[in-house]
Amino acid sequence: MTNSYTSLVKQTFHFPQEGFEVNKEYLEFNGVDLRALIEKHGTPLKLTYLPKIGMQINKAKTMFANAFKKHKYEGSYNYCYCTKSSHFSFIVQEALEHNINLETSFAYDIEIVNQLYKRRKINKETYIVCNGFKQRNYTSRINKLINDGFKNVIPVLDNKEELKAYKRGAKQHFKVGIRVAAEEEPNFPFYTSRLGINAKDILEFYVNEIKGYEDKFHLKMLHIFLNKGIKDDIYYWSELNKIINLYCQLKKICPELDSINIGGGFPIKHSLGFEYDYQFMINEIVSNIKKACKKNKVPMPHIFTEFGSFTVGESMAHIYSVIAEKKQNDRETWYMIDSSFITTLPDTWGIGEKFLMLPINKWENEYQRVVLGGITCDSHDYYDSEEHINEVFLPKIATEKADDAVNQTPLYVGFFHTGAYQDQISGYGGIKHCLIPSPKHVIVEKDKNGKLIDWVYAREQTAASMLKILGYLR
Repeated sequence: MTNSYTSLVKQTFHFPQEGFEVNKEYLEFNGVDLRALIEKHGTPLKLTYLPKIGMQINKAKTMFANAFKKHKYEGSYNYCYCTKSSHFSFIVQEALEHNINLETSFAYDIEIVNQLYKRRKINKETYIVCNGFKQRNYTSRINKLINDGFKNVIPVLDNKEELKAYKRGAKQHFKVGIRVAAEEEPNFPFYTSRLGINAKDILEFYVNEIKGYEDKFHLKMLHIFLNKGIKDDIYYWSELNKIINLYCQLKKICPELDSINIGGGFPIKHSLGFEYDYQFMINEIVSNIKKACKKNKVPMPHIFTEFGSFTVGESMAHIYSVIAEKKQNDRETWYMIDSSFITTLPDTWGIGEKFLMLPINKWENEYQRVVLGGITCDSHDYYDSEEHINEVFLPKIATEKADDAVNQTPLYVGFFHTGAYQDQISGYGGIKHCLIPSPKHVIVEKDKNGKLIDWVYAREQTAASMLKILGYLR
């Protein structure tokens, strides 16, 4: 059949590709038998494939090692996981199995740090980079970590006043970082990021507030993060070079400064047509830092990154059943799913994010243009375009042989690489729009023999659990 969904994909992309292939007419995700999982657990279903986390971490470490070797770079590389991407214990603990550090964003993150230490997942040498605008409940917890002997806690100053909290509360010698406020892209409604200290004020701030206090604390790190991520364009290289040049100026008067934190921002695959040369970008970052340091005759800094989406994003999938087909007019065909985009993939609704969407089955059926609709009563609960095209194409639910087994099986649709932020934004386990329940969450990992095993982390949310939250049940 020349106009099958299989033909469409193979004519448009190189397929199969890493993480995706069709086996016996069903899609597999990183070698996971999705058909077996659906038959065992039903839909809607959230799937977390833990081994992908380690694969991503090791990928980044290898590429930085390659760049360091190519450019004979003299600093070290430190990979931090950005906990706000996904706070779940099984995510963070899996990431820590690969010898990394942590980046925090809020006071309660420090309670997670304490629990990880109790479980011996981290030690007091682990870097804990503390970002964000910090209220007293955050700075007091940071001080407690410092006073408890965590040697590599680095509060990154978001404003000049923040330093006072550590001067008052820290009883041990500590390190600080400074976040440099980035200039935003020209299309932003404001010129400078609300986060960090203006670059032109940092030298004076160092001389007046940090220099001379080396017996109590010292400046270790300069930090920058750009909202648009790490991209090969003039804006990114301009902002990166600003912080590199600032590092070189500060290093000449601050010998303790030895690190640049370039934040996160590596993109992940949201389409089969995704192309991004990670190694090229890392090579260029390392090369730019080295050239500036050589020119200014200062030592090369250690490089820190804070990858969140890159670490965890590609480890998760959401799988739905198409429960009905609705033809509303001559041009629009709706496939109704057994869940809601607003409640399970809120970025699709809130910021128009596109995820990698593929059918799980019926790849040999003819395809048609459709709009996917959620089951809430909200008019915005839909998905009608992909990252590479302003349309959605999926297999027809039934062929002319209406009585065969393939037609009697529902069409299953998967949204892949959904592991970053979606649970945090939607409020995992809480009340959702129209009381749509959170779907069952299944974890897939490898046992000691390398065999894939799956287990249920959370069952589908019940009516009773929601009524209890709302105060109808006690």
